[in-house]
Amino acid sequence: MTRIILYTGKGGVGKTSIAAASALRASQQGLSTMVLSTDSAHSLGDSFDLPLEPEPQLIAENLWAQECDVYYNMDKYWGTVQKWLESILAWEGFDPILADEMVVLPGMDELANLLWILEHHRSGKYDLIVVDCAPTAETFRLLTFPEAGRWWLDKIFPLSRKISGFARPVIRRVTNMPMPDDDVFDATKQLMDQIEKIQELLSDPESTSVRLVTNPERMVIKETQRAYTQLGLFGYRADMVVCNRVMPEEVLENSYFAARGEDQKKYLGELSEIFGPIPIRTTPQFDREIGGITGLSELADLLFGAESPAEFFYDELPFTITSTETNDEAPFGAEQLLTLSIPTVDKEDVKLNQVGEELIIEVGRYRRNMLLPRSLQTRDVLSAKLSDGSLKIWFGGRTNG
Repeated sequence: MTRIILYTGKGGVGKTSIAAASALRASQQGLSTMVLSTDSAHSLGDSFDLPLEPEPQLIAENLWAQECDVYYNMDKYWGTVQKWLESILAWEGFDPILADEMVVLPGMDELANLLWILEHHRSGKYDLIVVDCAPTAETFRLLTFPEAGRWWLDKIFPLSRKISGFARPVIRRVTNMPMPDDDVFDATKQLMDQIEKIQELLSDPESTSVRLVTNPERMVIKETQRAYTQLGLFGYRADMVVCNRVMPEEVLENSYFAARGEDQKKYLGELSEIFGPIPIRTTPQFDREIGGITGLSELADLLFGAESPAEFFYDELPFTITSTETNDEAPFGAEQLLTLSIPTVDKEDVKLNQVGEELIIEVGRYRRNMLLPRSLQTRDVLSAKLSDGSLKIWFGGRTNG
């Protein structure tokens, strides 16, 4: 089975170096490894001190690297639809260069990056895929795109195709505006059909995990904490936190850094409180810039030692479904218990609403439309409780058959 690790964190924390060092160490241990950057502001090639292309290239023994490019990806995965969109803009009189820029629709970059991950996984060529993700907000656009895309496919796409089929003959009588034909809809559906596979892959706790990279600073830790909550909300497994750029003790002995030393001690303690049993690895603030094969090998030594980066370092599942037969907390009539890990939130911030086969979970300003597993789709929510970072939801009473 191909292992997938996604590294993310606030911009500037050093996640690219951590991702590159992890991939390099795995390849040095004999694992066939792919490392790719989904950040539009690429620095993966800079980290290796090598130029990288939008297609995979071998950069060391057992190690392939790639920097995704939105325009290359659009042409590769979205060519048919792109040509139709360009024809619409040309019909409206747009300059061809401007039209080429405008057909990069919101979300297409995320979709193309996801498709690369899926393609590498399906190839069977790699033991490990390491993804150097964009900063936190963009990463969650990437991770939640499959769920949003599935909703569009289920709810909007069939209606759009039906309306287009009825309207096309009428519109062609009165205007020469290009209308989407079956090739456009087929290409769209072919892409969207892969979304379910992508979601299954990225949310599979047996193969995929996310690692959060942070620094010992208040604002960075706050964003890392929010990211941890979002991971739990959307069912993604986090198996490590890396606190990068920790100032060495010998440096902090200098009176100039005394206040910084006190802050660092406090924030490292907060990290342990926030992330609990998840392993927290620390890497130092080096006295020089870290890059190239030699520098990244040194970083990997400090981060993993003799361990394999491909290991799972924390094995708690993001959610579980169990029978309520032996659960003393279960309300009357409860048959199944869904337990979802949503750490570091208060119960006042959580709202639930069940609509058909979906469970809508709101945590603060984040919202997830969760398609319920089949065993829960014909049951109603009876009760819910937030305790010790876990949201427990009891289901019972069949509503359909």
